[in-house]
Amino acid sequence: MTCKPTERYLLWIAQGFGSGRMRPAPGTWGSGVGLAWAALLVLVCPPWLFWILSVAVVPPAIWICGRAEQLLGETDPNSVVLDEIVAMPFCFYPRLLQPGFFPVGMMPDDSGPPGAAVFVAAFVLFRFFDVLKPPPIRQLQRLPGGWGVVVDDLVAAGLAGIVLGLLPLR
Repeated sequence: MTCKPTERYLLWIAQGFGSGRMRPAPGTWGSGVGLAWAALLVLVCPPWLFWILSVAVVPPAIWICGRAEQLLGETDPNSVVLDEIVAMPFCFYPRLLQPGFFPVGMMPDDSGPPGAAVFVAAFVLFRFFDVLKPPPIRQLQRLPGGWGVVVDDLVAAGLAGIVLGLLPLR
């Protein structure tokens, strides 16, 4: 496959800055990059900015993933992991307003940022739902282009977030 420099750059982003080319399990590597993105948002941003940034990257990701499908000539290629990266922060939505979730001073009654167990649980739960693909996740993969690539991961993150929100983790 011969690509223009702009197309190579686009594929590099779609492939999670190279993480999607790692083996085995490129989706797991991409989810690791997504966890780092989510942790950065949690540890640096107030809740309103967390929400804005996590939502703002979704439309470009849909377009980039759809374009990557075209360039690679595949539907939802394994190497395209931008969907995992942008979905990971959504695992934390149910916990957004819980006291103590964001660093001290960003929310009333904060007692510090979440512990590592919250991040590990989010990662494991997201991978569980992303790999298992219970309904309606599997059906959402059939959406056209980048929509099918990204939306199923957002729903997997939402399901992971619901379970994470019920866990008594700090």
